[in-house]
Amino acid sequence: MHKKSFHLILTTLLILSLVVLAGCGTTTPTTSAPAGGTAASTPEKILKVGSDIAYAPFEFMDEKQNPVGFDIDLMNAIAKDMGYKAQFETSPFDGLNLSLASGKYDAVISAMTITPERAKVVLFSDKYFLATQYIAVKKGSVIKTAADLKGKRVGVQAATTGQYAMDKMGVTTKKYDTTPDAMTDLVNGGLDAVVADSPVILYFINKQPNANIVALQGDFEKEFYGIAMKLDNKALAEKLNASLKKLISNGEYAKIYKKWFNADPPSLA
Repeated sequence: MHKKSFHLILTTLLILSLVVLAGCGTTTPTTSAPAGGTAASTPEKILKVGSDIAYAPFEFMDEKQNPVGFDIDLMNAIAKDMGYKAQFETSPFDGLNLSLASGKYDAVISAMTITPERAKVVLFSDKYFLATQYIAVKKGSVIKTAADLKGKRVGVQAATTGQYAMDKMGVTTKKYDTTPDAMTDLVNGGLDAVVADSPVILYFINKQPNANIVALQGDFEKEFYGIAMKLDNKALAEKLNASLKKLISNGEYAKIYKKWFNADPPSLA
């Protein structure tokens, strides 16, 4: 064999070996494992959650545009106990249940009152919050009771129990996308009153002490919030309710409640 031919064969073999090695590098993924352990490749389980994240203190965006609030903390805790990570997406309140029915979300948490009408289209969790409707007015207002709202400029958030309470009383209302929008209009003189969930009105007053707004109890019925799921998703409801019950019994629910309302939670019985 000539030296030149021998060199040619060696060069050819070297090229072929490099091609084979390169092929192995692109088709065989490697996973690094911690010292003394094994590689973890199990994908994280995600719970897709819809919410109208503009309803402080239940759900709103912080300065970094991250969702925060009582509902957010509670849902994160429930999802964690279930072995999931909650992934939130904001959407207008009046379209949340339609998106839930279409399969866009696994669950909806958005300070949603459990009502017979809603229970026809969604499956509610056990009760997780007690509220009622309050009336927000400016200091010195002639409005003192719910009966005084007739003939006045009353603002409500569309498709909420505040609107339904006013509809039941025959009070004409101006509807807003969010309760804070209605409250701002009240502050600016565009409304005589706002009817909304008590914690939301109290939170607004606490954060806007110079707005000269006061809250009135209008003798409305008690309301309970629930987490909504698809009507046929009983398996998820059972798991979620078990985690909610656990958080209430072990004191975690009380910690979250106190963080946002600076009080012990009332009985949900």
